[in-house]
Amino acid sequence: MLPPAEGIMIMEKLYKILNMDGYPNNGGSGKYNLPTKNEDGTWTPGDWMPEIGGDLVACGNGYHLCREGDLLAWLGPRIFAADYRGECMDDTDKIVVRQVRLLSEYENWNERTARLFACWCVRQTWHLVIDERSKNAVIIAEKFANGEATIDELRAARDAAWAAARDAARDAAWAAARDAAWAAAWAADWAADWAADWAADWAAAKVAAGVADWAAARAADWAADWAATRAAQTEKLISILETGEV
Repeated sequence: MLPPAEGIMIMEKLYKILNMDGYPNNGGSGKYNLPTKNEDGTWTPGDWMPEIGGDLVACGNGYHLCREGDLLAWLGPRIFAADYRGECMDDTDKIVVRQVRLLSEYENWNERTARLFACWCVRQTWHLVIDERSKNAVIIAEKFANGEATIDELRAARDAAWAAARDAARDAAWAAARDAAWAAAWAADWAADWAADWAADWAAAKVAAGVADWAAARAADWAADWAATRAAQTEKLISILETGEV
């Protein structure tokens, strides 16, 4: 159990991930009070959410917030800076609190940066991507994100990447290469059929990152390489949120 927080006097950065409509993305109910961006670029925090009564229970009772190391497990369409007041319970991949408010939104997290983040994750295991169809899919996805490829080119690359992933799945001789092929396919697949629908298929960024973790782990020492890859992904994600640069 963490000690009770004193409102905004929280040193650790905390995050809340929501759907496009302001409702929880990973379970729960009720719309959050969203922050407002001012003309000068500053933010006015949203109102405090109602205080939760009863015992705090992870995934059962209380508001859930992410720490930096939790973000990859809970990625969603909108990411907000948050704080809490009152009691706080520490859980494995989140914290559970009695009352929360949203301070500002990380506007750098959008369709373009999430797609490029997915591709970046695959490129960290680029040496494991042995099929040119997989590599081309990542390259085309990057170009599409930057306005340099068409949706038809992305769809064609996506289809080829999934074919490469299926071929790799039939050849289990090197599991790391198989996982890298799946990660590349996910990176290219995201929104290939809904190019303008950010909310419909944002999750491929999370999936591509996770599968890239497995590829790296299979290629080396499981625990050490998985942890190192995950840490690098988290560092990159935080940088994107703060700067918008991928």
